[in-house]
Amino acid sequence: MTAARYLTMQNAWRPIDTGARTVGVAERAALGTSARVAAWPAHRLARVLAVVDAELALLDQQASRFRPDSEIAAACRGAGGAQGGGSRIVSEGLAEAIAVALAAARWTGGLVDPTVGGALCSLGYDRDFAAIRGDGAMPRAPSHVPGWQSVRLDGRRLRLAAGTWLDLGATAKGLGADRAAREAAAAVPAGGVLVSLGGDIAVAGEAPVGGWPVLVAERPVLAADEPEPARQPPAGGGRPARFPPRSPGQVVRLAAGALATSSIMCRQWRRGGRMLHHIVDPRTGLPAAGPWRTVSVAAANCAEANAASTAAIIMGDQARAWLAAQGVPARLVARDGSVRLVGGWPAIDEGVLEPPEMCRMPAGPGPVAGLSGRADPAAVVDRPSPPGATRRLAGRTPPGPRRSPGGRRWR
Repeated sequence: MTAARYLTMQNAWRPIDTGARTVGVAERAALGTSARVAAWPAHRLARVLAVVDAELALLDQQASRFRPDSEIAAACRGAGGAQGGGSRIVSEGLAEAIAVALAAARWTGGLVDPTVGGALCSLGYDRDFAAIRGDGAMPRAPSHVPGWQSVRLDGRRLRLAAGTWLDLGATAKGLGADRAAREAAAAVPAGGVLVSLGGDIAVAGEAPVGGWPVLVAERPVLAADEPEPARQPPAGGGRPARFPPRSPGQVVRLAAGALATSSIMCRQWRRGGRMLHHIVDPRTGLPAAGPWRTVSVAAANCAEANAASTAAIIMGDQARAWLAAQGVPARLVARDGSVRLVGGWPAIDEGVLEPPEMCRMPAGPGPVAGLSGRADPAAVVDRPSPPGATRRLAGRTPPGPRRSPGGRRWR
């Protein structure tokens, strides 16, 4: 039995009735979150879901740090079962995922760092999030983050320093949405596909007239033993403060490219009496404590949008200037619930998002040259785009007239 078929049997797709007969929508659990797929014409949905299943199963096998049999787990364990270190040949798929993560690190001045895996484990996020229960002790000191420059990727040869545990969470989910949307659109031409993995969305093929309607909203997901509203993790000790109510949602239209959201209001757990979240600042080894609680970014592809939204959470006060310099539309929700819009993000409901057509990060397997030192966030604001900024996302729909399968909303 293939991995894709096994996962499908365990987590069957559930049809979603949108009231639009021309569009098929389905949802299921996947990659520790939820996957939602919309496709038109509706009769092509079954074929689209089969393609998406295969892509998600492949990514899970390649890049999940929660599966002891995954390729990335084996790479981090190293030869002979020793922790970290060593060199090995990885698959093209994992090489691509690591290359994208390293490109994101370079693009963000090291703020999105794939070597925070050890820090996350020391904070208690060492298993699938649904399996985290109860309170535990905080580590006596923050875990050391080796830094993305310590990772060497030469084609398919991966070299890790001893003790390095990779976590590709800031880019892999977006890359999975990109892969799935691209392959699904190729498998069912003359139609359109939207793939959402936990709200990180990629579209391919033809979009509805005016673009796919997407609801951008805060949807906190608390740990099973934490029924109270989300709380702000204090930066330097003290009592945590409660967040204000979540901000109102907004419907936007996405015709091409991608949209991703990062938030500290989900994937929270308790350690040492404190509420922690999953976005770690590699400079401290602790959850980010900046002014933003949720950031949504539109970009040419979902991996890039995911990296930018995560970087903005960590970057703090410089985030708006950096996002504007990159030319990406963004919506930032502050800890007090106020909303800031950047880079042409529409101010009204049903406004059209227009992501840049050109990618800011190189995409694909291969070496990514490191930089000496970790950049200061303030210096990142004026950093020019790295080589590869003119690369167009494969599968992006070119401008032109679009047929409409209906105007319903799909989250």
